[in-house]
Amino acid sequence: MLTPVTRRKTGVIALVRTVALPLLMAFAVAGLCAGPAQAADGDVTWTVRTAANGYGDDRSSYSYSYTVNPGGQVKDAMVVANRSKSPLELTVYAADGFTTDTGQLDLLTKDKKSTGVGAWAHAGRDSVVIKPGKSAEVPFTVSVPDNATPGDYVGGVLTSLKQADEAEGINVDRRLGIRVKLRVSGELKPKLAIEDLHVDYAGSANPFAKGDATVTYTIHNTGNALLSARQTVSVSGPFGWLRAEAGDIAAPPELLPGESWRTKVPVRGVAPGVSVAATATLTPLLTDASGSTTSLKPVEATAHGWAVPWTLLLLIVVLLAAVVGAFLLTRRARARRKVREDARVQNAVEQALRDKERGGQD
Repeated sequence: MLTPVTRRKTGVIALVRTVALPLLMAFAVAGLCAGPAQAADGDVTWTVRTAANGYGDDRSSYSYSYTVNPGGQVKDAMVVANRSKSPLELTVYAADGFTTDTGQLDLLTKDKKSTGVGAWAHAGRDSVVIKPGKSAEVPFTVSVPDNATPGDYVGGVLTSLKQADEAEGINVDRRLGIRVKLRVSGELKPKLAIEDLHVDYAGSANPFAKGDATVTYTIHNTGNALLSARQTVSVSGPFGWLRAEAGDIAAPPELLPGESWRTKVPVRGVAPGVSVAATATLTPLLTDASGSTTSLKPVEATAHGWAVPWTLLLLIVVLLAAVVGAFLLTRRARARRKVREDARVQNAVEQALRDKERGGQD
């Protein structure tokens, strides 16, 4: 359960803020103990919880993963309690869910169009008035369209209270809701894809040391089931030599069908093998209605990059330049010695000829 708080000026959204207090995390994380959700700072003076009925007496959220046929209906209810000392009038509506950039589940605001659970779920009344210290049960019905495609859908049923903030001259929309997960019957096709895989290498100033690589890729849920995954990443040199493995990689959040999640993984101790190959492997994790998780067939992708040891190359270039320079200097010195030696021999020959000529004249 979450408490999204939306601040609006007249007709214009000024700020959208989501408060995810530990007490309210049941909205985003399955398996927490059920109970009423409420704000700890007193801004939200009511609580919401699931009603006790044939679906269960102690639920943290609404889950209909046993599958609902297209054209079918689900009837359930939410219990809303007023903890304040004055009557409370709340708006009740449904909205589709989505995964935020921080990996948490959130719900669309009322002005955003829903196409799944948010469009199929309808409360028995659009608003409810609750007396101080009292509670009310608000029934709702989820009507699945005849043409609904098979797979998982996530949304929520929300209660909302708009109040004026005179100090800031704006209206504040405070919301409390409970997650709704529904699986439409038909062929389930859980599938994850690895997209836009890249590897970047950062070497060390030490020409003989290993460096670090950064592998980035996008996890795309291309199937119709809610999925998370285990991840492994490795970087190797030519022919698979000098393989380096990434450490433990945090699992991505459960992604709704069609959603994507960008991942960046550091890999330490990568040898500068000039050409390197980065391999990312995903093992999709599918959770069934009982809460059991099944590992599916792994998905793998590989991308190539450069791991050039620039300092080592520079050192080699310097050494080669020194060798070539020494060779050229030696060759030049030899040439100069030869020229001097040839000149000395020529002078000696010429001197000998002159001496001979003078001896003949005598």
